[in-house]
Order: sequence, then structure tokens, then C-alpha cells
Amino acid sequence: MELIEKYFSNLSGSQIDQFNSLQHLYSDWNTKINVISRKDIDHLYERHVLHSLAIAKIISFKNDTSILDVGTGGGFPGIPLAIIFPECKFHLVDSIGKKITVVNEVSKALQLKNITTKHARVEQLTNKYDFVVSRAVTSFPEFYQWVRQKINTTSVNELKNGIIYLKGGDLNEELKDFFTKVRIIRIADFFEEEFFETKKIVYLPI
Repeated sequence: MELIEKYFSNLSGSQIDQFNSLQHLYSDWNTKINVISRKDIDHLYERHVLHSLAIAKIISFKNDTSILDVGTGGGFPGIPLAIIFPECKFHLVDSIGKKITVVNEVSKALQLKNITTKHARVEQLTNKYDFVVSRAVTSFPEFYQWVRQKINTTSVNELKNGIIYLKGGDLNEELKDFFTKVRIIRIADFFEEEFFETKKIVYLPI
């Protein structure tokens, strides 16, 4: 938790309480449904929570912004972002039902009123959103094909509506068809921990 406060110093008391609760909630649920790898559960705040919150370092979503989290798994990046941006609307989807079960239970325990969920593939969704976020669920070109029709055309945030994708490694080949529009931001520019050295945010306005 100290790691979160190190980089986000303006949290309210309720936000601190919510973040503090994550370790117990995920450790407990992980014994029933394995949504986080065994080796990662001890590094929850660094490898999952803070990694998700890197998005909050490139954009401060305005109130009522709608965000779709695709392939959310156990709720990342959606749940940490929903804590940071309580006045925004988050819709978390995953094709694996037991993962959505965990998301629902964690959201309920945290009393997050700004999260809705769906057990579905993203292709089945009919609504549109201001932003689509995700953590490396597939190659970026494939992800783009999945979600490009799901994004509202009218933007109200400082960044134009689009895709915000968390991905690691060398992305040159994967992003070669998007180079004229895409922005690649190194997470190590915000967070000094070694884990983030190869991690990036890919932002593509739509």
C-alpha cells in the first residue's frame, strides 16, 4: 500500500481503505479461484494495482467518462482505476465467468458503485465507450479489430477517445501499422521499480 501512496499522494480516506483491502480480498479469492498467479499474489500492489494505475499518469478521466475494460481477468486495470476515478463509469468484461465472479465480489466488498460487469466476449457488446483499456490480452492489431467499433466519436477529455493498452517488451513489429497515430509511453517514466522497465502504455486515438 505504501507503493500506491508513494505515487498517488492525494487519495481520500475511503480510497486508501479500498486500496488497503485489496491484498486480503485477492489473497482470499485466489485460494478459491486462481485469478492471479501464485508468484504474483505477494506482489499484488506492484504488478497489478500500480501497473493498472499507470493509466492514471497519462490521463485524469473527467467525471462521467465511460471506460470499457476488456479481458479484465480479476479486475485489472478496471478496479484500481474505478477506485481512483469514482465519478467515472467502468464496464468490466471477460469471457471466463469465474473471473467475473471474483470481480463482482471484490467490487461489492469495496462498495464500488461505478462498476458494471459482463461475462462475454467483447465482440458481443453493443454499447460504445469513451475509452477501451486492457492489459495485454492479445496482440495489439487483433485487439484493435475487436474494439475499434466500440468507441464513441465525441471526446470530452484532454486525450481524444481511443484505446489505452498496457503491454511489455519490444512493440515495434506489433505496432508497425499504427506508427503514424499511436503513442508509446514508458511506464518507467512514472514508476522507478525494476518491474516497470520494459512495460509500456500504448495509446491509440480513434
